[in-house]
Amino acid sequence: MKFKFTPALPLVFTLAATVIFCLSATTSRWGFFGHRRINRMAVFTLPPEMGAFYKKHLEFITEHAVDPDKRRYATKHEAVRHYIDIDHWDTYPFEQVPRNWVDALMQHTRLQVVNSRGDTLAFGLDTLAPDLEFLLFRDTIRSRSYGVNARHYRNFFIEQILPQYYEDEWKVDCELLEELFGKPIDCQQAFASEHFSEYGILPYHLNKMQADLTTAFRQKNVQRILRLSAEMGHYIGDAHVPLHTTENYNGQLTGQVGIHAFWESRLPELFADKRYDFFVGPATYWERPDEVFWKTVLASHVLVDSVLQIEKRLSLQFPQDQQYCYEDRLDQTIRTQCEAYAEAYDKAMGSMVEDRMRAAILAVGSSWFTAWVNAGQPDLRRLELDIPVVVDLPPPDPQIKGRVHE
Repeated sequence: MKFKFTPALPLVFTLAATVIFCLSATTSRWGFFGHRRINRMAVFTLPPEMGAFYKKHLEFITEHAVDPDKRRYATKHEAVRHYIDIDHWDTYPFEQVPRNWVDALMQHTRLQVVNSRGDTLAFGLDTLAPDLEFLLFRDTIRSRSYGVNARHYRNFFIEQILPQYYEDEWKVDCELLEELFGKPIDCQQAFASEHFSEYGILPYHLNKMQADLTTAFRQKNVQRILRLSAEMGHYIGDAHVPLHTTENYNGQLTGQVGIHAFWESRLPELFADKRYDFFVGPATYWERPDEVFWKTVLASHVLVDSVLQIEKRLSLQFPQDQQYCYEDRLDQTIRTQCEAYAEAYDKAMGSMVEDRMRAAILAVGSSWFTAWVNAGQPDLRRLELDIPVVVDLPPPDPQIKGRVHE
């Protein structure tokens, strides 16, 4: 699995270091303000039936917005949930990238068979389309092809392979493989491996999280509602960052290393409280959350070229000795973009960063609202009476500046 590393954690708007109240005393990371702000503002998009519940737990929803980043390197399965390098697979509008999670994994899963001579044969899926009755598997070693009934393979994949997704090794039963191919195979051992997840699974994970949150509302599980709401906000926030949708996620392919933190952290750090407007209106119901998630990713990706090209052009025009400055943060001296250079970049992009942050706030609120509606609109006031929740809340953030009236 590929683990991305950038100067700042790839948060939605990893805002930053000067906002020290967003940090715990033990963390060396300083990019958590953006996620916390988005979750906090999303609470005020909710209707009264939900708003009272979420406002009561406002500090929990705010503070735990950063939990997915805190465990980012604890497991190989976490980091890939924060991004999708969609341009690795295709060009906009990425029609070759399956929108369905099972189809995406199937398309990029290889079957490997160890025969009686100890040779390893690899079977790759040549084509995958919803209207195909038969799928073509090619033995990549001996160039032999096998036709497999598409419906049978999908069932085989869902039943035999998919449940092993979080395992280190995916084992395949040789007898079941022969049955699938409809002919004898010299098979002593068989395995499956996929090479899709390493380039990010963000929109697929959003769909799973939406279903999990709906279930939590339906089960009236207060602890899970709060935890999943906070974490859903994090992943939705990530989906609104253009550089979370490209292989050139930190400008490393264009000589712009560090642009990730510059765009999503430094600019909001300096300007969010000064001039960003966080009044986004009420949350809306989504008929098809999965379609919303994909539209979000595509809308973010459309901005990638502008994010990179504007900064590249500015770097050639702006005096080099005025582009980077040194600041003291958390008892450390760091090198970061000068405020004048950051302001020139922010103005050159218009309201892009503010617009993506506003869109993230509305999307987070709408995700929570949609999950609640689809769960039957449980009475959250009664829910807390029936199932008390005990949460250790951190000290509240200082009063938020700006144009949102709490």
